[in-house]
Amino acid sequence: MSILKSCIIAFGMYSKIPMPGVEWSEKNMRYSICFFPLVGAVLGLLIFGFYTVCGLAGFGRAFLGAGVLTLSVLVTGGIHLDGYMDTMDALHSYQPKERKLEILKDSHIGAFAVLMLIPYVLLTYGALTELQDQRAWILYGCSFVWSRTLSGLSVVWFRGARKDGLLYSFSSTAHKRVVRLVLLLVLAVTAAVMAAVQPVLGGGMCVAGGLCFAYYRYKAYKEFGGVTGDLAGWFLACAELSMLLVLVVLQRFI
Repeated sequence: MSILKSCIIAFGMYSKIPMPGVEWSEKNMRYSICFFPLVGAVLGLLIFGFYTVCGLAGFGRAFLGAGVLTLSVLVTGGIHLDGYMDTMDALHSYQPKERKLEILKDSHIGAFAVLMLIPYVLLTYGALTELQDQRAWILYGCSFVWSRTLSGLSVVWFRGARKDGLLYSFSSTAHKRVVRLVLLLVLAVTAAVMAAVQPVLGGGMCVAGGLCFAYYRYKAYKEFGGVTGDLAGWFLACAELSMLLVLVVLQRFI
């Protein structure tokens, strides 16, 4: 029963999909991170379904791209974009670590948050309009699983920047050994599926996500002394865009 409650907590936190209320106890949160990739799988399936409907209805790429962007925010609640914007404000402040951590906790939107969100949205929209076929859309859907699996691994592998906050709550209550094994298995299965769809495209996307993961650790440790929930959201946003851009470029040659 606690496994089901862990799943409910994961979807309740990282998506806007309606879930029954459960107590956020240590027991119920123990395996929540294991289900973070499942949130990505549901998002990927919904986006692929939207792509299929748009194709049947005869909508063009512009509407498809705008719809996918909107759908992803509606399903996730934009929690990763919130982290992306907060992190951009903190990084561009060029302040000491302690001050950067304070900026992450500030609920106000800074200028750099907006300035860096604009190219992010434009690049995502432009890349979505360039996806050529069903194969590309399947791989794009898989990227949500891959990125969230890596994000989950960072919660149980990387050093936290502080002893409070959302990420600390999930990290401190997690059964780390089990969570790591589950997420590594999900990572392997996802990589195999992506390689089966198209080895070069799938492999390139996985490498892009992995490089973002390594950069995430480096930047988090250097600038903040560890990871936070906002930084995990920043990584997720960067990984999703990087994998999408690699897909768009490589598909030209496959």
